[in-house]
Amino acid sequence: MTIAGSRRAVPASGASAPVAAIRPLPASWEAVADLGGLPWERVPDPLVLLRAEDATAPAQPTMVRCGWSPEALWVHFDCMDAQPWATLRERDAPLWTEEVVEVFLAAGESAPERYVEIEINPHGALFDALISNPGGERTALAADPGFDWPGLRWAAGRSATGWWGTLRLPWAGLPSAAGGPLLAPPSRLRANFYRIDRPPGEPAEHSAWSPTFVTPADFHRPRRFGHLRLDGARRKARTRAR
Repeated sequence: MTIAGSRRAVPASGASAPVAAIRPLPASWEAVADLGGLPWERVPDPLVLLRAEDATAPAQPTMVRCGWSPEALWVHFDCMDAQPWATLRERDAPLWTEEVVEVFLAAGESAPERYVEIEINPHGALFDALISNPGGERTALAADPGFDWPGLRWAAGRSATGWWGTLRLPWAGLPSAAGGPLLAPPSRLRANFYRIDRPPGEPAEHSAWSPTFVTPADFHRPRRFGHLRLDGARRKARTRAR
């Protein structure tokens, strides 16, 4: 997501990046063909997005649920929205200019200089790119939209209260902290989850799991990425190595 103009950092009052434990999903999920039919309501402890600039509650809430399998990370957005809309339908179109949800993701525990950006809009259009962001403040940011996450599955649709989007992100498509392919699920990830809501006739609202405290809103702040801990991943990796 790119917004033109100068950016003013808002004091974060000592706020640290959030931490979340991600639980393994039932093995049966990997065999499900319809991503819109998964029982996400059974996944506990949803992540709640706050306004990216100041960590206050957004007008239209968003919840994110995550889970993992030996093959992939799963992410589900549930967006309350009185009037969901989008016009873009092609892959790698500039989805951030309309209504969209976004995942920024990197393996490891350190603030990344390379990470993957994935976006999905209410029509199910997808954007994915590999981001290089030395220094973490977009002064040397470069995006490679030619990157296509291998094996990625996604879906989106309307709900009674707005719209939803689901992503299945195979581990094999996420670069390791060393730059090569991941050979197993990592025990730790750096991530942030975002939403851009553009109600007709009203200012756009930008929300994030880990607010970046920058005005105008800027999502490309990897030091603000939260920490995801994959429960059981390290134990499973040790078992496979024996």
